[in-house]
Amino acid sequence: MATGVPPQARAAQVLRRWKLWLIPGVLSALVALVLSLLYMGGILTPSEHLHRMPIALVDADAGPPLPGQSAPLGAQVADAVAAGTPPGQVQWQRVNRAQAQEQLASGRVYGALVVPEDFSRTVAALTTDQASARPVLLALTNPGTGSLASSLASQITQQAAHRSSAEIGRQLTAAAPNAPATARLLLADPVDVQVQQGHPIARHTGIGLSAFYYTLLLVLAGFLSANLVHNGVDTALGYADSEIGPWHSRRPTVPINRTQTLLVKMEMTAGLSVVTTTMIMLATIGILGMDAPHLPLLWVFSFAACVTVGLGVQAINAAFGSLGQLVAMFVFIALALPSSGATIPLQATPSFYRFLGAFEPMRQVAGGVRAILYFDAQADAGLTRAWVMIAVGFVVALVFGFAMTSYYDRKGLHRMVPTPS
Repeated sequence: MATGVPPQARAAQVLRRWKLWLIPGVLSALVALVLSLLYMGGILTPSEHLHRMPIALVDADAGPPLPGQSAPLGAQVADAVAAGTPPGQVQWQRVNRAQAQEQLASGRVYGALVVPEDFSRTVAALTTDQASARPVLLALTNPGTGSLASSLASQITQQAAHRSSAEIGRQLTAAAPNAPATARLLLADPVDVQVQQGHPIARHTGIGLSAFYYTLLLVLAGFLSANLVHNGVDTALGYADSEIGPWHSRRPTVPINRTQTLLVKMEMTAGLSVVTTTMIMLATIGILGMDAPHLPLLWVFSFAACVTVGLGVQAINAAFGSLGQLVAMFVFIALALPSSGATIPLQATPSFYRFLGAFEPMRQVAGGVRAILYFDAQADAGLTRAWVMIAVGFVVALVFGFAMTSYYDRKGLHRMVPTPS
């Protein structure tokens, strides 16, 4: 007997509709392709994409010059190091030892190569009976700039030091043709290249990676919290269905325009950022013991970063609707991670990532977090830039979000016709 209830569709019937597959299939393929290109394209060959990597070069050699030469040997070494690097790869900053230490302590250089004060005297002694030690070149690392960045700089400085040792060895061997065989072996490669930490960081810092993962937590917390607020508010106002397991409901639609809805979401996002910031610090510092100086400053900076990311997500969701979460994912995660400079320095990535790093939010937040955690919260260690860019992002999120919702409201593009309660 007919009941008036239409027959229910079967899964097989639905799956045979090719239009059902079209949009999800195209978007899934594009997302997988673009994510693969973005993430793998920035990490595969960092040494081949070096571009003006800042490394300090210190010539502290006080002489005296070797016989027949007018200047201490350190000056020749420094000149040869600067000239021996392929153009554009390294930005050698020729400074004194105190200036190099200051640059290491503020994260402005990734490492340093130092010619010590007694270098010429020690080299000259090798061809006499006065030799008591091998001459030394110091390769200083800066783990606070990130383990890979510091490692790349260390490789560059060590290679330069070994090239200098080989060149000095040729000069010494030519100057002492009658030296015994064992002595000639020493003269052929006379310099001892020693690697030291130029600016040590604390023990519980993940070898310089804690700043990156802490930054990632802030961005993810802001992103996820904003999306939870976005979906929760839409459900509470009756503009989205609520489904929890098998239970489905829809609340009466509340008559409210887009601008007021965005205001509600942004205020809730800002309020909840207090909670997320506190929980992140409680977990990472209080429970796990991450080394973190300047706790009040770190909390304020973390809160500002979470709020700015969250407001940006709300603005994008308001502008793009159901596609907003995908767009926000690309802005704050997909494009931001490979251009953050927190794991692989931007100077070792293709130019596209260096371009993104100029404005992508994760890059700015990572610079501020790194300055607070590793470089004594110095303004020129990246903290000033981070604050400025967070402020810019905050303003852009507000202006963009409310400009779009105001435009939609003026055009009468309402989300849904309200139904009586």
